[in-house]
Amino acid sequence: MSIKVLIDKCTGCNLCVKSCPFGAIRIINKKAVIELSQCTLCGACVTACKLAAIKLDKPATELAGNDKIPKIDDYNGIWVFAEQKKGKVQPVVFELLSKARELAERLSTEVSAVLLGYQLDDEAQNLIWQGADKVYIVDNERLINFQDEPYTNILTALIKKYRPQIVLSGATSIGRSLISRVAIKIHTGLTADCTGLDIDPEKKILLQTRPAFGGNIMATIITPNHRPQMATVRHKVFPANPPDKDRKGKIIREEIEDGHIVSRARLLDIVEELESTVNLTEADIIVSGGRGMGDGKNFALLEELAKVLNAAVGASRAAVDAGWMPYSHQVGQTGRTVCPKIYIACGISGQIQHLVGMQSSKVIIAINKDADAPIFKIATYGIVGDLFEIVPALTKRFKEILKSSNES
Repeated sequence: MSIKVLIDKCTGCNLCVKSCPFGAIRIINKKAVIELSQCTLCGACVTACKLAAIKLDKPATELAGNDKIPKIDDYNGIWVFAEQKKGKVQPVVFELLSKARELAERLSTEVSAVLLGYQLDDEAQNLIWQGADKVYIVDNERLINFQDEPYTNILTALIKKYRPQIVLSGATSIGRSLISRVAIKIHTGLTADCTGLDIDPEKKILLQTRPAFGGNIMATIITPNHRPQMATVRHKVFPANPPDKDRKGKIIREEIEDGHIVSRARLLDIVEELESTVNLTEADIIVSGGRGMGDGKNFALLEELAKVLNAAVGASRAAVDAGWMPYSHQVGQTGRTVCPKIYIACGISGQIQHLVGMQSSKVIIAINKDADAPIFKIATYGIVGDLFEIVPALTKRFKEILKSSNES
């Protein structure tokens, strides 16, 4: 694609400058000048220009008729990218398979998983038990660890071969890196960090819901003209169905050209992060603190309660931004999405950005001195009062109850 200003038509009205989200246009000598190194060819300036003084040229394949573009009706089925680490499929995959089954029923189609790695036969069978009708597996020793280039090439090749109508992936560091690259290669749309997926009952297209504008609204996004429809979903957004070992499915082994596995980057080492506390996303109980904690040293109160309950410690963005807790503990739109059995929110007001990351918790206990705090609207139980009195009292009482339980 290319873009240029038609000098004879441009009057320097400044509308294109205001419309450019990347600051790539300036007015010089009463004419618009586009800085190509900053321009992303989004086309916003073309729409804004009332004099048609900006021309955006698209490749012939995009300008051609529908006979040059694959027909949407040719695409069928829902795919889930089965992310694995150390030969084990990650829990978010099972959550996506559960949701995919629900969506597939409404589309009268099948669910497939795509598994890339080495010696993963047992995991392929597990994917069938968790809801996949088919598992496309690429088994190669050079795929034992994730690398952007070969994984992108292989998944792109499989999508072009089988044409699924929907492709889902976890919004993990691997998923975000991989799926965005694939979407670019196959010229389709991608909605990242979805918190909801549904099917339009009339048009039979995927409705992809995610927070927008800093979490102030929930936007539903569609991909009506391109396939596949692609989305990444955060861990713990959807519940996983229990495995059904009576389910039958088909395992399809794909042979991939050696050129697809070649990578220009070389993996030197993988350094594992050491966690001294309970993993936040896997915890059954989370004790979180927000701005109301007042100071980082006060998180010691939450850590003591968490230790008694064998819980993880979370934090709101305000607490992380203040330097009271590291980012790895952040719960919310720009942090982790969690779904524990019990979520205890201490001094957290309950802005939408935080609620997005924890509102699916089974039981929410809110402790806040402000009786009108938004957190109470979604809380299962609310305690209005001073958290510096309430939290130590809870810790003491839980210690007594657990001690008595252990003795009996």
